Amino acid sequence: MKSIFNRITTTLVALAVAIAFSVPAFAGDGVFNVAKGAGNEYFDRVANNDPANSGIVIILLKAAEADAVLEDYDDVGALLAAGGNTEADFTNYTRIVYTDSDITGSTVDDTNNRKYSDMPDPSYTSAGGTLDNTIVKMLYTYDNDTTGGTDSDLIPIAHVDFATTTNGNNLTAILPSTGAFVAN
Repeated sequence: MKSIFNRITTTLVALAVAIAFSVPAFAGDGVFNVAKGAGNEYFDRVANNDPANSGIVIILLKAAEADAVLEDYDDVGALLAAGGNTEADFTNYTRIVYTDSDITGSTVDDTNNRKYSDMPDPSYTSAGGTLDNTIVKMLYTYDNDTTGGTDSDLIPIAHVDFATTTNGNNLTAILPSTGAFVAN
């Protein structure tokens, strides 16, 4: 059972994929062990530009190991080196990087007894078409310096099931209005 303090509400009842139409996107979620208790802190560090050039990086996977295995990786380099995890490579795919100008600090919600962080909805223009992928996961990762480094420097924060297939249309993950990352 997931710790109540580390639960991501990216079970995201409100999350949908826009590929010329909206379809439910997420049925499952999880926090990487290395980030448990620290998810909102990573968002706050980016929002406060501490350190300078830090960011939240969104990575899509077209193949992923079981959640219980996935959550044991401490960096993205090790995660992608594992045989069961493959990053998306559809036409026009790039990792999305959110910096302090994109993210506000976390919000304490005393009414609902939670703390949440938000970011813009990840969006890919003309996703696929020439080379399409069936996407299975979206990862939120933390990079302490988006101007350099390697995948081994990226700390995986959270993962959400993201079941969609690219087809050349725009792809947008509609994040819930209650925050992209929530600790209850």
